[in-house]
Amino acid sequence: RLGTFCFILHDIYLSLVCLLSSDEATGYGPVFEEQPIDTIYPEESPEAKITMNCRTRANPPATYKWKLNNTIIDLNEEGSHYSLAGGNLVISNPIKTKHEGRYYCLATNKYGTVVSQEGSVQFGYLDLFSSEEREAVKVKEGQGAVLLCAPPLHHPAELSFRWILNEFPTFIPLDNRRFVSQKTGNLYISKVDSSDTGNYSCIVSSPSISKSVFSNYISLEPLAERPIRKYPADLRVKFPDTTALVGQNVTLECFALGNPVPEIHWKKINGILPVSHEVRMAGTQLHLYNVQFEDGGTYQCEAVNSRGKDFHTSRVSIEAFPEWVEYITNTEKDLNSEYVMSCIASGKPKPKIRWLKNGELEKVYILSMKEMRFNRLTFNDSGMYQCIAENHHSVIYANAELRVFACAPTFEHNPVKRVMAPKNGRVVIQCRPKAAPKPMFSWSKDTELLSNSTRVFIWEDGSLEILNVTRADEGRYTCFAENDRGKANSTGSLLVTESTKITLAPSNADVKAGENALMQCAASHDPSLDITFIWSLDGQVIDLHKDSQHYERTLVRHLGYSNGELLIKNTQLKHAGRYTCTAQTPVDNVTSSAHLVVRGSPGAPGGVRVINKTDKSVTLQWSRGTDNHSPISKYTIQYRDSFSKDVWKTATTSPADVEGNAETATVVDLFPWTEYEFRVIATNTLGTGEPSSPSPKDKTLEAIPVVAPSDVGGGGGTSRELTITWTPVQPQYYFGPNFGYIVAFKPQDEYEWKKVTVADPQARRYVHKDSALPPLTEFQVKVKAFNSKGEGPYSLTAVIYSAQDGKHRRDPQLSTLKPLSATEAIVWWLPLSQSNVDGYQVKYWRNQEDSEGGAQRVVVPSRENHTKLEGMKPDSHYLIEVRGYNSAGYGPPSDHLQIHTKKAPPSRPPKIVSKKLKGQSVVIAWEHVVPLANEASIDGYKVLYRQQGHSTGTLYTTSRRYIDLPLFTDGNYVVEVRAYTEGGDGAVAQIPITGVVAAQSLSILSLLLLALLCLNL
Repeated sequence: RLGTFCFILHDIYLSLVCLLSSDEATGYGPVFEEQPIDTIYPEESPEAKITMNCRTRANPPATYKWKLNNTIIDLNEEGSHYSLAGGNLVISNPIKTKHEGRYYCLATNKYGTVVSQEGSVQFGYLDLFSSEEREAVKVKEGQGAVLLCAPPLHHPAELSFRWILNEFPTFIPLDNRRFVSQKTGNLYISKVDSSDTGNYSCIVSSPSISKSVFSNYISLEPLAERPIRKYPADLRVKFPDTTALVGQNVTLECFALGNPVPEIHWKKINGILPVSHEVRMAGTQLHLYNVQFEDGGTYQCEAVNSRGKDFHTSRVSIEAFPEWVEYITNTEKDLNSEYVMSCIASGKPKPKIRWLKNGELEKVYILSMKEMRFNRLTFNDSGMYQCIAENHHSVIYANAELRVFACAPTFEHNPVKRVMAPKNGRVVIQCRPKAAPKPMFSWSKDTELLSNSTRVFIWEDGSLEILNVTRADEGRYTCFAENDRGKANSTGSLLVTESTKITLAPSNADVKAGENALMQCAASHDPSLDITFIWSLDGQVIDLHKDSQHYERTLVRHLGYSNGELLIKNTQLKHAGRYTCTAQTPVDNVTSSAHLVVRGSPGAPGGVRVINKTDKSVTLQWSRGTDNHSPISKYTIQYRDSFSKDVWKTATTSPADVEGNAETATVVDLFPWTEYEFRVIATNTLGTGEPSSPSPKDKTLEAIPVVAPSDVGGGGGTSRELTITWTPVQPQYYFGPNFGYIVAFKPQDEYEWKKVTVADPQARRYVHKDSALPPLTEFQVKVKAFNSKGEGPYSLTAVIYSAQDGKHRRDPQLSTLKPLSATEAIVWWLPLSQSNVDGYQVKYWRNQEDSEGGAQRVVVPSRENHTKLEGMKPDSHYLIEVRGYNSAGYGPPSDHLQIHTKKAPPSRPPKIVSKKLKGQSVVIAWEHVVPLANEASIDGYKVLYRQQGHSTGTLYTTSRRYIDLPLFTDGNYVVEVRAYTEGGDGAVAQIPITGVVAAQSLSILSLLLLALLCLNL
């Protein structure tokens, strides 16, 4: 009896499961809305707590537990630093040795348990730089320099670097000569010059903890060297082998030392640079945006200057986070049924997948790494399931709830519905009761039981299908469902309508691009139903609102008949294709199609490439593009090179006209040893099409130079020297590698030419030194170019002279120095008696504040023995020297003399306190100007009386604080008042003055108004 009672109770429970799930339709297991993330806690943080977030949506609400490194955290432990705020874990007064690690939370309710993704806690810090002084760096001008940052100990690894010069916030500007590596922090200067002198400090910033530290200053001392030597390109910053993830941005760095400053060029070996690349920081960085697998490969940076080149290659590997291709979802399944859960993830390296049930590792039902199979579901299989895909880049989770249930059929939430069907059409009446196990189905119409026939079918899922519907099929239809738990039924109805038919179908059309085209479409339909017309092009529905510029539909509805023709305005090539009109009612739809041909200019040719080349020509091959229904009549070929700055030019071809049936052509009149790109454009009677994509870059073959250097000349220079100068050949005329110059020269009265080779293609001069060379000797000189293929023609022969005799050997003597104001002085000297003096250079600088290297300079011709010095600072001690010069250089300087500039004039203008008319004059008065401590004392005042709009006028000087000025008859005037001192004139105050005629007119007008007022009284 007890067994029978238990069986009855079990049956009652199973029958109630469906009802319970209905009553508790809002009940569900935990679903994460917020999960823990990786957290960096600054060791110096003023906020002494860390919060790890965990929040779920669940009914009933979930309870939470947390694990640290797979160990449950005891929140009630004495002295615990942990507490819960909702589901969030709060760590108070965190300690690195106790609280660093991997955290995750577990959320549980009666439906099961889910585990969150992991979030790490790390303690971030950035130590101070060492206090030890840093050694000065001394480098010859023209050489490269590297200043080491050597950042202090820190965590995490990500840092950013900047450098300052002398004081904050004077940041080093970055250009093609200066570079700061964001990998090491080092400052690189490719070519040091005197302007680099100063003290440098490296600033290291940690974005994770918002902290920056400064290094001690490093002194950089450029050492003067004349002449400044040149050095070949030498790569010092080289990007390493790099692994990036799909979708990330990647920055590759290269920087070279050298003089001249090297240029950096980037390329991808055996490929082209990604479309989304950007070269930044004067070529020193290659930035790849949103990298994809195809962007992986070997990349090369090349540094080039006139002295040599250097290159570096490394590999960029692209991998990927795990990403779900297929994952589990919430599911309800029948008791005793089969079920397979499947999870598939992509990623590189390939992710491994593991399974959890209610937070515990599941092994029983795992068929393979990607599947869990249940052959016969039981109630115990209900719960929260998770599949976890992981590679060494990341972990992803997919969560789902599985519910196993059993119950008698019920139509409570999904009764059989009222449906409509078109006459002669097909209809399916669905039967979807909730039931487990799956019930048996039967149908009746009105009182008649239905069975399968040629027109009527009962599907396995319970749906009823009727073919070739007639009016006789209208009526009430009842679905019966029965399983071993019980049975139920539900009744709906069928209404039969007139079927929709296309009465005016669209017809094929043929138009030229730019013309309009009309596609007709009309249909008959059941008058009780609404109808709409939907147009599609090659299977894609046309968005009439979005594409209203080209598409317009006319919709006319009548009782049982409607029209929905489509107007295609200003047709383009893209509008050609198969147009389908769909006449659609709530019950049925019918379609009809037609083709539109749009004739237009040709499409772009494809696959343009070089198949043969010489030094001055290339043969191109391409494949024909679409002719867009009008035969191609000709092709035009364009080119661009590295010298044309992205400007495409029309190429000369052989033959001159490229016929429309051609797929090859030869481009002539090109420059040798020049890198070109080509594109092809097709033309037909309807116009010229879009150009093809550019061909891969290709370089013509080498040839002997044909252009000689121009402007050959020279002369001057230092004693016993012959200086030969020329204008270098432009790079497009190099015609080959190893380009340079052969310089030939000989005295006028000799026959044999002396020749020297200059290997620098950018060289502009050659200096021949000979201790036995007499001054002002006449020479003939000429220059020609050469490259690895041979020598070009000589330039025109020029006549030049060797340098004058040595520099003058005496120094001039300064005689008189006189300050003129706060900013000017005048200096005299005794001129040199030698005849080979071309002029004098006067140099002046502040004795304490300035360095001699930053001195101001004035150059005057040899006939002068004095000059004015301008731009000086007030109240300052200046040192002054003078030296003679000629074409051989500067002579020895004079002894230094010192001068003291006067104090500055007052910076404040006089305050004008009154303006009074007195007969035919006006009296202006002002307050006395009190000079500041660093300003000169007042000697008096200057008053400029001028007509408005003029810069000149009458200038008065006075020691008083007022002045009586004549009042002119007409016009507007301005009075300017300023204090004057030995240091110059001070700031200006202005006041306007109106002429006496205007003043009298105002007076007469006032009298007239007064008279009128008296008469009224």
